[in-house]
Amino acid sequence: MVAMIKLAREYGRGAIAISEIADSEQIPRRFLEGILLKLKNVGLVDSVRGKMGGYRLAKELTEIRLSTIITTFEGSVGMLACVCPQCYRPCEFHKNEEACKLRRTFKYIHQSTFGILENTTLQDLI
Repeated sequence: MVAMIKLAREYGRGAIAISEIADSEQIPRRFLEGILLKLKNVGLVDSVRGKMGGYRLAKELTEIRLSTIITTFEGSVGMLACVCPQCYRPCEFHKNEEACKLRRTFKYIHQSTFGILENTTLQDLI
């Protein structure tokens, strides 16, 4: 997220060298390389080769949602698999999921959290 915010602050200024991102945001370069590669593979960043190369956002700031960034790395924001549409697995403890008050509460938490992340873009964070 920190690297994406750095790229958002520099949006429109061309590619940013990975060393600049790593140094300014205090992220270990090898760790950052893996992060940026994953973000590139899902189409959130582009890489530019050469002397003036580096990374830049592949989309407008208003098109990049926090939900996309988080689910790229975490898979889901759901704390229980039985409440998450993207990674649903039946509850191993309750046969009747609809009657489970714990599930109902965590489903509300999931929906609320995902809604906030879905409605927040990189533009909102700079």
